[in-house]
Amino acid sequence: MSSGRRARHRPACGFRRRTCPTTVAAADTTALIRAKALEIGFDAVGFAPAHLGPEVRARLDAFLAAGMQGEMGWLADRAEQRAHPQALWPEAASVIALGMNYGPEEDPLSILSQPDRGGISVYARHKDYHDIVKKRLKVLGRWMMDQWREQQIKVFVDTAPVAEKPLAQQAGLGWQGKHSNLVSREFGSWLFLGEIYTTLDLAPDAAEVDHCGKCTRCLRACPTDAFVGPYRLDARRCISYLTIEHKGPIPEEFRAKMGNRIYGCDDCLSVCPWNKFAQHGREPGLIAREDLTAPRLAELAVLDDTAFRALFSGSPVKRIGRDRFVRNVLIAIGNSGIPALRDVAAGLCEDPAEVVADAARWAVARLETRE
Repeated sequence: MSSGRRARHRPACGFRRRTCPTTVAAADTTALIRAKALEIGFDAVGFAPAHLGPEVRARLDAFLAAGMQGEMGWLADRAEQRAHPQALWPEAASVIALGMNYGPEEDPLSILSQPDRGGISVYARHKDYHDIVKKRLKVLGRWMMDQWREQQIKVFVDTAPVAEKPLAQQAGLGWQGKHSNLVSREFGSWLFLGEIYTTLDLAPDAAEVDHCGKCTRCLRACPTDAFVGPYRLDARRCISYLTIEHKGPIPEEFRAKMGNRIYGCDDCLSVCPWNKFAQHGREPGLIAREDLTAPRLAELAVLDDTAFRALFSGSPVKRIGRDRFVRNVLIAIGNSGIPALRDVAAGLCEDPAEVVADAARWAVARLETRE
């Protein structure tokens, strides 16, 4: 699961002048748009028709029918629009798929060997990427409106029911790997995605083909066995889902397997062999904050709501709230095997938030048992 469902169902940002599709000199137009997108900070650009084949809806329907979305009811609520771009916006003729590289400088899995520290997913160690990508999309959109005044456009960055990964594959940015995330031959697993829907009739790029071959490293790396098969993720077992989307107590069968992962999980992304071609991200806003790279569990556990909001201001972590976050931290403390952290957990056994108190009691009992 790509780490992080995020700001959902906010209105798409639209630039509107007329309602009719606009046909332009396709080759020249795509070249101009591609050059401008790269100039303003995107790392990957591709073009596709505003249409997806029936296999996308079939995969989504099978996922929903099995209940593998867990508490993410919004996936089912707007399934038709997610599977069909023109169901979301009938006037759309083309989709511009854009990627921004956020490749980490260090091995994301190195944090797992530091039991007194918390592991935060690479995508959440810096400013909220939604804000950064959307700002660039708006810049590109305004430039497009100045160039081709007869068009309409809408921009999206995980803010509407858009099938980002299938569209990115159709536009040639990469392919959906067996872990269900996008893989790029140039950037590995580390691309943030955004889209511009336009009424311009643009020449499409060639779709990318699957290059996973027989490799199953991502499937075998999952700590909780969340993959029911290649390309099939059961979100209910995924640590990213459990630490971010799941609101109640973490099911006990997964707690020990979470290790010290306190927000998201990068295991399946990190082990992909295509990362050998990945590059470090060049966007300043996506450089990891030092205080979020390997934060101390003892300091995170005692955050009250005010301190939590201050620490994670401008970060995607902020949206899950203090209670859910401290719940995750306490699970990590229980898994740490560090006796000195027992008192930290014990101090939260009567926390007003039951989800916190439950995790604290579990952590205390687990540390006592390991002693």
